[in-house]
Amino acid sequence: MNKKSIQSPFKFIIQAKESNSRAKSGIFHTPHGAIHTPFFMPVGTTGFVKTLTPKELQSLGAEIMLSNTYHLYLRPGSKNIKKFGGLHKWIGWDKPILTDSGGFQVFSLHEDRKNPHNQGSDTKTSVKITDKGVEFKSHIDGSLHFFTPENVIKIEHEIGADIIMALDECIPHDANKAYTKNATQRTHKWAMRCKKTHEKLEKSKKNSPAQALFAIIQGGMHKDLRTESAKFITDLDLPGTAIGGLSVGEKHEQMYEALENVYPHINHEKPTYLMGVGSPENILEAVDRGIDMFDCVMPTRLARHGSFWTNAGRFNITNAKYKLDQTPLMKGCACETCQTFTKSYLRHLFTEGETLGLRLMTIHNLHFLLNLMRNIRESIALGKFGKFKKQFLAEFRPKNNE
Repeated sequence: MNKKSIQSPFKFIIQAKESNSRAKSGIFHTPHGAIHTPFFMPVGTTGFVKTLTPKELQSLGAEIMLSNTYHLYLRPGSKNIKKFGGLHKWIGWDKPILTDSGGFQVFSLHEDRKNPHNQGSDTKTSVKITDKGVEFKSHIDGSLHFFTPENVIKIEHEIGADIIMALDECIPHDANKAYTKNATQRTHKWAMRCKKTHEKLEKSKKNSPAQALFAIIQGGMHKDLRTESAKFITDLDLPGTAIGGLSVGEKHEQMYEALENVYPHINHEKPTYLMGVGSPENILEAVDRGIDMFDCVMPTRLARHGSFWTNAGRFNITNAKYKLDQTPLMKGCACETCQTFTKSYLRHLFTEGETLGLRLMTIHNLHFLLNLMRNIRESIALGKFGKFKKQFLAEFRPKNNE
């Protein structure tokens, strides 16, 4: 076991720490290359980021992407992906990939659950949770499936991502304490089973690259349960730690408080991943609280609805005021969209229902967010993150300004 850990290609090197905050920057080494932290992962749920090629994603500055186990398991199937040579080869992406376990999708894609606080007692629901695992119906054809910690890890090994996530129970933010405690303890049991299966599969590998397992802190909005979970997950001594169950409907202040609560109990010599968070203001506040990794569908989802970010906040291209506007989305932006097209033309594309509009808006939003991450890293290296954060948030307005 010690020999295996010494030879591990996963290594987190902290290069700079902010003296007046918990912000830090560094490099996380993986079998498919190094990633500069803090970093944002564009979401390619089913193996692609909508409307973009892998080469375009790389040109925007992405060093890693995220895909989802639930979706890839259902289609095209993890065994098929393994036959194709693994996810990297199949999609033409030679940089790191992280796969979520699919637990969040299993719960969130089945909103016909009548009562999320019942543990599988409602026979009309499509999700049933037990200590053994979770039973669910495919959103594609209604077929019945069962995820256990063991088979999820086997699926993630077949997919072949660099970083893989343990199966956890996703807890509604308004769940009562009794339910939250039971679900958190179940997540801990699942994490141990995931670790055991992962270590067994790693030892049996011959030619395929090593993979790093991260487990997930839960605990809902309850400080004592969050603390307990942070300690338990940290004690598993995995290559990194994830924080789940946030950005699920709670207030931003509750999210930040939860991050403050778990900070003293996490090993910060390893990367910390805040799952599902990707708005500029949330990222800045989370980096300030020691977070290294982020993912979110927000930049691409907003783009498909015509919304775009600038340093002044969020706007929507379908607004009538842009009909004759001959300026770019954001003055000084170096992305292809802003260098080539005007707001007037982009609005025209959306008005006509042209797919090119979605693509160009996606390019801009991802460029904006990935560039923000670069600026964050540079400000930490210079010891000026606090100043950068203050200046950015003073100008940025999170919600649509129209």
